[in-house]
Amino acid sequence: MEKKEVQHQVHLEGAVKLLTGNLNEEASRAGIDNQLQRWIEDLKEAANPEFHQLVVDLQSLKALLHGGTYDGEQVGRLVHHLGTETKRVAHFAEGNTRLHVEKLSEALLAAAGQLLGSSTTPEEDLKNNNRGEDTLAR
Repeated sequence: MEKKEVQHQVHLEGAVKLLTGNLNEEASRAGIDNQLQRWIEDLKEAANPEFHQLVVDLQSLKALLHGGTYDGEQVGRLVHHLGTETKRVAHFAEGNTRLHVEKLSEALLAAAGQLLGSSTTPEEDLKNNNRGEDTLAR
């Protein structure tokens, strides 16, 4: 396994950890900008045009979270979109990295549910998204 692949997996795990914690608390920490920036750089490094929307959304998320306060509904919708996009492009990841990307998608959808007070479970969200349904599309 290449060093870069391991590094990407570490970044993905860091993003999952961030999303499964207390989002209000995490948003107030300075490190969230660094975490999101690493994710952005990993996607840019892949040089895949399919990742462009993810980069744009992550930059928007970074801007929304800057300063530690945010509109939960606005961030929730953006995080949900990131979850569906991440799920959509997961097939581009290879080997073990793909499992990390899929795990990240699940964490994003769960975090969106937390922010939006979703009445569906992450599993239901994934099931709906696998059928091409994005109930929170912008």
